[in-house]
Amino acid sequence: MLCDRCKENDATVHLTQVVNGVVEKLHLCESCAAEAGFDLQGPVSITDILLGMGAKQDEAAEHIAEKICPDCHMTMSDFKKCGRLGCARCYEIYRDELGLLLKAVHRSEQHTGKIPARDRERVHHSQEAAALQKELADAVAREDYEEAARLRDRLRMLADHETR
Repeated sequence: MLCDRCKENDATVHLTQVVNGVVEKLHLCESCAAEAGFDLQGPVSITDILLGMGAKQDEAAEHIAEKICPDCHMTMSDFKKCGRLGCARCYEIYRDELGLLLKAVHRSEQHTGKIPARDRERVHHSQEAAALQKELADAVAREDYEEAARLRDRLRMLADHETR
């Protein structure tokens, strides 16, 4: 089987990813796997797999490689090797890339886990307000001003309830 990337060498690295029930397979030769950032000598990390797969990630990896944290001088390649960022500023520098990684790992951008009891009501109100804001923007875009007024009033009631 030939390498999916260079189409010249025999593929010796085989990866399988299931996204939303769709199976994607990637077959790479050793040199293309090394170029994609896979450490063939050590254990494979989840960041290597998630950040190194597919053409879109390959294009992004070239762009990511150009970024260097001005505080700790960490690159995305360094992150892929160790799985940890170098400093607090890295979270700001690599915000977009980390968002893609988290979405790939958790299949969501929204927290769906447990919430401490003392914060449940506040978090619920915040989520409801965000949903109402989106609905309001959609209603205004559709020029459905009656619906927009109803949503505005619900947002005000929610805000009043939170201030009590």
